[in-house]
Amino acid sequence: MADTTAKVSLRLLVDKKAEKVLFAEANKDFVDFLFNLLSLPIGTVIRLLSKHGMVGCLGNLYESVETLNDTYMQASQAKDSLLKPEFFASGEAVPLLLPNIQTATSTKFYKCPSCGVHAAYDPTATCPRCGRLINSLMTFVESPKNPFSPVNQGGFVKGVVTYMVMDNLEVKPMSTITGISMLNRFNVKEIGSLEDRVVDLGMDQGVKLLKASLQSKNVLTDVFLGRGGRGLK
Repeated sequence: MADTTAKVSLRLLVDKKAEKVLFAEANKDFVDFLFNLLSLPIGTVIRLLSKHGMVGCLGNLYESVETLNDTYMQASQAKDSLLKPEFFASGEAVPLLLPNIQTATSTKFYKCPSCGVHAAYDPTATCPRCGRLINSLMTFVESPKNPFSPVNQGGFVKGVVTYMVMDNLEVKPMSTITGISMLNRFNVKEIGSLEDRVVDLGMDQGVKLLKASLQSKNVLTDVFLGRGGRGLK
């Protein structure tokens, strides 16, 4: 079960006059969250956004699988492999922010007890080399992590860096020079119109951000400001 209380903080630079987020100052947790969105299977994305809220026809395809009688499915195939697919989460923050995602960290792996060459998720699979069932349970061993090492913290990016996330989700390392160049890029002339705002990204905002990223080029503005500052519905 996902931890629905988990939060990741962001510092937004908001142009109050334009009612727009110029960019966000973010740490490792948020950037890992964004990068992990790229690894989500389509079936998981549709389920998170609800099939009726999807743009296009993928929601209909999802519902077709959902309502299809099991008698039409291959015996070796389960609907959940399409409707609730597992994925390999590289950062621990993502399963906490997005509800009911099945990650492969709890998946059981099996190997052929005879030749040991092939592996499978399904213990009823047959080894293509020797013909025996691939039903010998394997033990998954994670790499040892040094909590003080910035190169082995899990996720995708290093935690010793502050990152700049643009309104369109472009990510780059944060620096004074990049911050100034962004102000020039947006032609900001009145510094007094800028506001430094700290916001929290939780499960609800995480799903809204995923939805906005598929529909908009002003994702942070849509999620954290929206019309009248209410965010995406």
